[in-house]
Amino acid sequence: MLSADSRDPAAWPRLLLSVLAIALLWPGIQLSELNLGVLLQDDSRSEMGRFVSAFWPPAHDQAFLQLLLKATLQTLAIATAGMALALLLAVPAGLLASRALSLSAASRGGVPSAMGRLLRWPIRGLLIFLRSVPEIVWALLFVRAVGLGPAAGVLAIAITYSGMLGKVYAEIFESTDQRPAHALLQSGSGRLASFAYGIVPNVAAELLSYTVYRWECAIRASVVMGFVGAGGLGQQIDLSIRMFAGGEVASMLLTFLVLVLAADQLSRLLRWRLA
Repeated sequence: MLSADSRDPAAWPRLLLSVLAIALLWPGIQLSELNLGVLLQDDSRSEMGRFVSAFWPPAHDQAFLQLLLKATLQTLAIATAGMALALLLAVPAGLLASRALSLSAASRGGVPSAMGRLLRWPIRGLLIFLRSVPEIVWALLFVRAVGLGPAAGVLAIAITYSGMLGKVYAEIFESTDQRPAHALLQSGSGRLASFAYGIVPNVAAELLSYTVYRWECAIRASVVMGFVGAGGLGQQIDLSIRMFAGGEVASMLLTFLVLVLAADQLSRLLRWRLA
C-alpha cells in the first residue's frame, strides 16, 4: 500500500483532465460519424484488398517513366515557385506585422506605441485572410481564371503560404532578443541594417528550418491540388486512378515518398550547417 505522502499529487488533476478530454472528444467523434467497425466488414476488406493488389507491380516502362519524370519536376517547380512568390510577400509582411523594428519600442524600452499597434493590425488581418482559405480553394479559383496547368498551383501556394509564413515569421522576429536591434536603431542605423545584423543572426536557423518545412508542405499541397487540375503528380495520379492503372499510381506514390524524404534530409543538412 502506498502512503499518503508517496502518492502522486498530480494524479487527480490528470484524471480530471483525461475525463474532460474524453467528454469533449466524444461529441466530435459522433459528429464525424467515425465507425472503425466498417473496416472489418467482409465487403470492405475485399474491396481494399482488390484496390491494394492492383498496385503491384509498379509501372516501370520507359514511356511511363518519362511521363513520371516530367510530372515530378513539375511538382517540384510548382512548390518552389510558389514558395518563392510567397516569400516576396511574407518577409516584408512579417516585419510590418511584428514590433521587432518599431522605433517607438526601441525608444521606450521595448514597449510599442498605441499607434504602432494600430497600424500593424491591417497587416495581421491580411495574413489571417490569406492563410484562412485553403490552398485547394485558391487552386479551384485560379484553374477557372488561368486554366488547367501548374500556373494555378503556383498562385494558390503563393497566396496561402504567404499568410502562413508571414504570421510565423512575425512571431519568430518578436520572440528573439530585441536589444541588439533596438541598440542599432538608437545608434542611428536604418531598419534594414538593424534587421540584418540585430535579428537575422539570432533567428536564421529557425527561419530556415520552418521555411524548408513549409516547402515540404508545399510539395504535398501541389500533389493534392493536382486533383483539381493544377498539374504535377497529383493530376497524373488522378488520371491513373480514373483509368484503374494501379501500377502507375504505386510508382507515383513511391516517387512522392522519395521527394518527401529528400526534403527532410535537406532540412536536416541545412540545420546542421547553421548549428
